[in-house]
Amino acid sequence: MENWRIFGEELSPGEKKEITLRIPMGGKVNCGVLLPEAGRESGDYEMPAILLNGVKPGKTLLVTAGIHSGEFAGIPAVIRTAAELDPREMSGRAILLPCVNTSGFWTLNPATLPEDGFNLNHDYPGREDGTVGERVAAFFVRELFPRVDFILDFHGGSHGERMTPLVFFPTAPKVREASLAAALSMNLGYIIESEATRGEYSYAANNFGVPGLLLERGEGYFCDEEWVEADRKDLRLLMDHLGLVPAPAGTRDEGLHRRVFREAVYLDALEDGLWYPAVGKDEDVKQGQLLGVMEDFFGNRRAEYRAGKDGHTLYLSRGLAVPKGGFLIAYAVASSEV
Repeated sequence: MENWRIFGEELSPGEKKEITLRIPMGGKVNCGVLLPEAGRESGDYEMPAILLNGVKPGKTLLVTAGIHSGEFAGIPAVIRTAAELDPREMSGRAILLPCVNTSGFWTLNPATLPEDGFNLNHDYPGREDGTVGERVAAFFVRELFPRVDFILDFHGGSHGERMTPLVFFPTAPKVREASLAAALSMNLGYIIESEATRGEYSYAANNFGVPGLLLERGEGYFCDEEWVEADRKDLRLLMDHLGLVPAPAGTRDEGLHRRVFREAVYLDALEDGLWYPAVGKDEDVKQGQLLGVMEDFFGNRRAEYRAGKDGHTLYLSRGLAVPKGGFLIAYAVASSEV
């Protein structure tokens, strides 16, 4: 195994480094001290990174969390995994980014970058000379996607959402089968094919031929221990599947029932209103079944939302206020047993 040169660092075989990535902002205003321990304001966008260079050749894995900065469970899961890994026992390499959207994290912004409202799971590829978020996305396109062989991106239910643990894999033909095989190696019962093309992992899949997964676990702007540990186990299972390092015995849930869904349907509000769901997460639904209603402040029903096909609910908004265009519910259809 050779020395690894990346981000201006050089790692010998068997070495681990904790660094702060600094993405130049070209004078754009950011949110000040992005990493409190830095003790100063910076003109760069800063995010923590852990680099691991194994002692044998193998794949390079990129793991990201905190792209949506209020979806918390993946953040400590990545931190814990980094602490327990010994690169002297690894093949290949790993780039672990426990919190990408650091400005959103410290300002308690649940999803987008507060500087410009940029969504790092929706708005790729960004621009080298653009806004703060566009420059972060462009950094990933330039410095990360060409260097990695697989991407795992941790997400979860945002504030007001209730979510069933699940994993998305891309439809891009060159990476579909490798991504699905990786998803099946993990402890997730719901595996969903995604046609998205402009998120972090989906942009890399469709434009760089990099297989990847987007894992969703946790909900409601919380960080429960059970979700963190489940994410940590899934990361270890993925690293085992990719040949980086074996997972500890007992990590895989051999009795888990897994279902692969070929389509996900998302319903957004057609009007402002008070949202009253008629179903919960993780429920089978029939075509035509009532999923929820929107009412006004006088209790008048403004709209009904029904299932267009037989399916299974994945996640939904449990917040009362939903503006026009806001997310209501997602359900999956056309499943196969595995």
